[in-house]
Amino acid sequence: MAKPSAGQVPRKLFKIGEVMAATGISRQTLHDYTVSGFIEEEERTPAGHRLYAEWVFERLAQMAELQREGQPLKEIKRLIDEGKL
Repeated sequence: MAKPSAGQVPRKLFKIGEVMAATGISRQTLHDYTVSGFIEEEERTPAGHRLYAEWVFERLAQMAELQREGQPLKEIKRLIDEGKL
């Protein structure tokens, strides 16, 4: 992770374990969502571990709500691809 320049507020990035703990979503599902393009990693650690930005929590909550309403993942992906989610 690059050092912020003077006066710049460093952004918080979250490890996959932190995302799992906050959302209750399994590591495998988060990996699948990343590979499938539902969410994106912000960057990786030097060891190659994915780091996620704060917006991922909102996206996952929106996805969960749409799934509760009966929307299939294919439709949710279409909404994401069209910039509607």
